Amino acid sequence: MAETPHDLACRLAEQAEAVCRYYLSAGRRQGNYWKVGDARNTPGQSLFVRLRSSVKGPAGKWVDGASQQHGDLLDIIREGCGLTNLAATMEEARRFLGLPHPDRVPAQASPGRIAPAEPAPSNPGDAARRLFAMAQPLPGTLAEMYLRKRGIAALHETANLRFHPRCYYRPDDRNPTETWPALVAAVTDLDGYITGAHRTWLAHDGSGKAPIATPRRAMGDLLRHAVRFGMAQDVLAGGEGIETVLSLRCVLPIMPMAAALSAAHLAALLFPPTLRRLYVVHDNDPAGDSARDRLIERAASAGIEAIPLSPVLGDVNDDLRLLGVEALQAHLRVQLAPQDVARFMELRNP
Repeated sequence: MAETPHDLACRLAEQAEAVCRYYLSAGRRQGNYWKVGDARNTPGQSLFVRLRSSVKGPAGKWVDGASQQHGDLLDIIREGCGLTNLAATMEEARRFLGLPHPDRVPAQASPGRIAPAEPAPSNPGDAARRLFAMAQPLPGTLAEMYLRKRGIAALHETANLRFHPRCYYRPDDRNPTETWPALVAAVTDLDGYITGAHRTWLAHDGSGKAPIATPRRAMGDLLRHAVRFGMAQDVLAGGEGIETVLSLRCVLPIMPMAAALSAAHLAALLFPPTLRRLYVVHDNDPAGDSARDRLIERAASAGIEAIPLSPVLGDVNDDLRLLGVEALQAHLRVQLAPQDVARFMELRNP
């Protein structure tokens, strides 16, 4: 039977908070409701979206106290995206939910017989954006506690980091899915568009990573993109891991930085068009050395000055935790261009 608007509205209601975080990003959760100015995502608190069903009504329903308008989450999608007809609104809802078009029949169906529907094509970029939308801001969460236990005190300009209390983790195809708290990072392009996400699953007390086989995984389009901190203009520091880059910000708090998430991705990092000097923050291992050399070569070809920043120990986070912030500052000071010492290092407080 053909899919109806009611069917889609019910599916959206099952993920009401994710829908609100994605289409009503100017609002915020308060108890069992998402509050925002109106259905066009204006800041404010006039519109209430019910996030879970209760005696007051079903999830996904909303009322605008100022205009007395009301509706369901299909209406939110229509207004938020500026769509003018129901067909376009339903198609956008299917895209968000990862559903195929109901009229699409597989080409291999036999004459006179309808073949079983194929699974909806998975778009890792959409999945990454939905995951990030479902997560909550970093301050006061278990993820913030985890980072501070890693010695990282500089957590300004970290809007690209969020916390998910029950993030799905599946060890492999033979084992069931588990849920663990997770630090979720948005991977973005140079314009700030989310292309992927990185998850670090955490122990339930925030003391370290979760006791699972692969506590870090990424999804989406990662190549040439990064988890970014600050807006790069003429100077940028690029490193492999999130914790490495955040550790560096403890002594260079206002220098823009980018975490590429692996040595291979660091070597392919995309340069902002205004970039004039690039600091390459590499790990002390063969992969890190190779990424450093390749990135420096690419930067030189683009007319960008490239300067390696080398840790004493395995990586910058090891230096921060085991040697201390003052020793890390002294070690890095002599590696920086002199003008950047005064510009970035002397300003210890963001």
